[in-house]
Amino acid sequence: MAELIAGDKAPAFSLLDQDNNTVSLSDFTGRKVVVYFYPADDTPGCTKEACQFNDLLADFAALGVDVVGISPDGGESHRRFRTKHGLGLRLASDPSHATMQRYGAWGEKTLYGRVSVGVIRSTFLIDGEGRVERIWRHVKADGHAAKVFAALES
Repeated sequence: MAELIAGDKAPAFSLLDQDNNTVSLSDFTGRKVVVYFYPADDTPGCTKEACQFNDLLADFAALGVDVVGISPDGGESHRRFRTKHGLGLRLASDPSHATMQRYGAWGEKTLYGRVSVGVIRSTFLIDGEGRVERIWRHVKADGHAAKVFAALES
């Protein structure tokens, strides 16, 4: 499968969130949604990224934009993570990595010279018609939410 680029139709998904409710791309028809893929709940970088997105949730909402985080972790892990850090954003589970693979957010990556396979921290802005509007790949967790928000404001 070719790598997603801006203008492509975003791959559909239906995943369970922290409350075992289904969250689907089609739920956001008519609204923009930021979908960000992250490796694991309650790790330092992922916590920083989630908290920073959470801090800007009202600002995103004021622009008519929803935010959903997706990781391989299950609902119970997501619930603990949200409770521990006071998060209000939806967190969805992709334990099979199928959605991540369709978005190019699962694969080979290098960290400190070691090659491994896992989640590639990536973010996608999807428009109200389900098209990819903007992509951020291999992002640094700290400050990323502010960069996404700034791009929306411009």
